[in-house]
Amino acid sequence: MEKILVSACLLGNKVRYNGKDLLCDEEILLQWLNEGRVIPFCPEVSAGLPTPRAPAEIQHGGGDNVLTHQARVIANTGDDVTAQFIAGAENTLKTCQDNQIRIAILTESSPSCGSTTIYNGQFSGTKVTGTGVTTALLMRHGIRVFSQHSIRDAAALIGY
Repeated sequence: MEKILVSACLLGNKVRYNGKDLLCDEEILLQWLNEGRVIPFCPEVSAGLPTPRAPAEIQHGGGDNVLTHQARVIANTGDDVTAQFIAGAENTLKTCQDNQIRIAILTESSPSCGSTTIYNGQFSGTKVTGTGVTTALLMRHGIRVFSQHSIRDAAALIGY
């Protein structure tokens, strides 16, 4: 049975920056949970960031730019948390590789997990097209990343 990595916050775990979850009640996700397919994961928590934590955004680019050291992940406190976001991405990739995972469902707009949008780095609430650090690393390694809004597309990919 194919395993699927899913952002822990989408499964009701209170691991988001604000100490809350972003519970997704999509029927397919619930079926995958019941079948034992789901591996919950939070890149930021895996890298040792606390919950709650200061909100962070990628400044001057997206996840690929962070991985090539052309952009940074900065908290709204001014703290540079780039190293933790890269470590979280690497931890996520290792989990995927250890479990032969080829599909991940990650939280849209997150600086780690965004698959089509991220925030613009100015803490203005403005979203821009881009990917988070974890998504960029997973995609580099052939892992398909979907958001909570495109779970049906992921299901179709595995013939579900």
